[in-house]
Formats: sequence, C-alpha cells, structure tokens
Amino acid sequence: MAPAFQTSTGMPYGTVNLLRGVSPTETPVTCTAGVGTFILEFATLSRLTGDATFENAARRALRALWETRSDIGLVGNHIDVLSKKWVAQDAGIGAGVDSYFEYLVKGAIMLQDEELLNMFLDYDRAIQNYTRFDDWYLWVQMHKGTVSMPVFQSLEAFWPGLQSLLGNLDSAARTFQNYYSVWRQFGGLPEFYSIPQGYTVDKREGYPLRPELIESAMYLFRATGDHMYLQLGLDALESIERIAKTPCGYASIKDLRDHQLDNRMESFFLAETVKYLYLLFDPTHFLHGSGTEGDGSWEEGGEGRQCVLGAGGFIFNTEAHPLDPAALYCCSRHAQDRQELRDILLSLSQPGEKSASQSKPPAEQPEDSLPGQSDSIALKPGEKKTAALLSCPVQPFSARLSILGQVFTDAT
Repeated sequence: MAPAFQTSTGMPYGTVNLLRGVSPTETPVTCTAGVGTFILEFATLSRLTGDATFENAARRALRALWETRSDIGLVGNHIDVLSKKWVAQDAGIGAGVDSYFEYLVKGAIMLQDEELLNMFLDYDRAIQNYTRFDDWYLWVQMHKGTVSMPVFQSLEAFWPGLQSLLGNLDSAARTFQNYYSVWRQFGGLPEFYSIPQGYTVDKREGYPLRPELIESAMYLFRATGDHMYLQLGLDALESIERIAKTPCGYASIKDLRDHQLDNRMESFFLAETVKYLYLLFDPTHFLHGSGTEGDGSWEEGGEGRQCVLGAGGFIFNTEAHPLDPAALYCCSRHAQDRQELRDILLSLSQPGEKSASQSKPPAEQPEDSLPGQSDSIALKPGEKKTAALLSCPVQPFSARLSILGQVFTDAT
C-alpha cells in the first residue's frame, strides 16, 4: 500500500496494485473516506513495531484533507488527491465520507489524541449547523450549505453510535429513533430513503444486511441500558431469519418492498452484522471490558510487565476488528524506554562521541518519529527493510480468543 501515499499532498490514491504499485492510468480522484480511514490500523502497526512511518503517513493524509474543508467547515465526497480540488461537493455523513468521521473519533479515543478530537468537533459543529434537520442528516452543498439530497442513506446509521462515544446521548437517541422507524416500516434499512416522501428511492430499495443500525444499538445499549436497543436487536434478528435466510447462508435483500432476494451474501454480514448482534446480547463479553470475563483474560505486558492488556475498552475499526488500546500504550512505551536506554548506554560507552540521535538537530526530527527512521513510508528501489520485532511479548489476541471462545482450532 505504501506507493499509494507517494503524492505531493500526502493523500493516497484510491487503488494500488500490491505487487506493481500505482498504475500510471490510476485516477487521482478518490472518496473522502478513502483518504481519512487509515489512522487506527497504521498507528497500531507503528506503535506495535516501533516504526513510526505508517502512522506518520496516515496523519499526513488526515492533515492534508483537513486543510481542504470549505469556509463553512464542511468536506465534500470525492477529491483529487494531487490538486486538492473537490470533484464531488456534496457534504454529509454517509457513503464516501462516513468512516473518515468515525476514525477521527475512534483515533482520538484509542490514541488519546486531542488533535483528532478537535478536528471532529469542528466538523461536528458544521454538520449540526448545516446538515441536521429534525434529527435527520441531509446532504448539502459543501460551500453554501444548501440541501442537495434530502435522503437518509443506510450507511449513515453508524452516526448515533459514534455520538454515544462522545457522550451526546440525547441527540443520538433521537436520531436512532428516526432510523429505527424506517426499519419498522420495511423490516430493514433501504440503501436510500427519501425523507420528504417517507419511502424508498428508486433503484435504492435493497438491504444488503448492513450492520450500521445494529452497531449503533450496541453502543447505545452499553451507554444507557435502555432495553429499546435490545428490541431493535430482536427485530433485526427476526427480520434477517425470516426474510434473508437461505439453504446456503443469508442473502442480501434486493428489494425491501417485496422482500425479493439477491444471489449474494456480503462479507460484512459475518464480519460486522452478526458480530454486533452477538455483542449487543452479550453485555458481559470481554470485548466490552465489563470485568466478568475480563478478570480471567487480563495479561501483564510492557516494561516490567506492569501494563494490563485485554482489560477492555477495545476499539472496533470500520470492519469491526477489535484493537486493544492498552497494547498500544504498553508496547509503544516499552519500545520507547528501550530506545532511550540504548541511547544512554551508547553515550556512556562512547564518551567522546555523540550518538546519531543526539547529533541530529531537534528541528529536523519530527515529534512523532522515532530515532533513525525514514520519513518515507515506501522503500526506495532495491532497498530492503528488516522487519521490526514486536516489543510486547504477551499471549497473542487470537490465542486468547481460542481459549475463551474456542473459535480457532489450530495450535497457533
């Protein structure tokens, strides 16, 4: 993926060939989410390996995207990553933008990062001012704030859950109720729903078993304990079982008006929808960090094995893969301590010389870089890079899942 980030702006191309790099004919136009949905995975990779170049690349892309917002504080849907010009200027919280906002909030929580939080809060003020109407969120022109599409997209249903992570429970609950009313009307969420007409949009009547409303129900139930969110889970479970179940799996619903099925099952149904449903009905699961199961799954790691890993507070990325913030804190701190110790020992063993990290002018060394690392995420032609060793030797997450959930059958 590294060659995709080799642009003058730092914003990546939307597509990269993992063997050959970016195609010479690749379009420079990509969606907003395609630029801003890297910080969780890349920061995790950097902090577990001690190589800051991945996190630096994600942050550079985020900062470049931040600089392109309009005078009223909104971003559009598709941007030219070379010229920084907006190609699609519809602003909203749905398709093409959604996970950008999600990663600002979750990145702020996982990394305890005020910069990311402040970015989101600035966006949120503009979103509330220009796109929110009666607790629905419409699409507007990013420079003028005029309504361009008065529709609700099913992908927007993640928003109440995101609001709950920041404590905006009243607003989240009202918006959730709007979305839940659409579910009760059709037994699922159509891809597009016309708010003025109160009905599906032509050629957008399908429901591919998306997870977003169930995801929000999980977060809101955790935050409030209100059993209304369990009722949504039960409704979803019964709808999916009654409408979508087939002899070979669960089919996407091609048309919610007559419940006609499509001949496909999306990967996110198992990766996200079923997972969030399960976690909604299992409030004591160790991923929630409730302590009931967590007491038996905590691990000690980091310097002196004084950090607690697996204690809860897991952050789900946009594909519902759990990341342990404690592992990032324990292991990255462990790596930094070891680097400082090496520098001290090197300075003591060579009193007449300064180490490379000491001799480098402070102004040339980025704050979020580690000593001796390249500023570029990509390797130069012919360059080979030694894989960094993981610095936190504890039981792997998959092994712990195998013990607790018996979901892995091999010995690893």
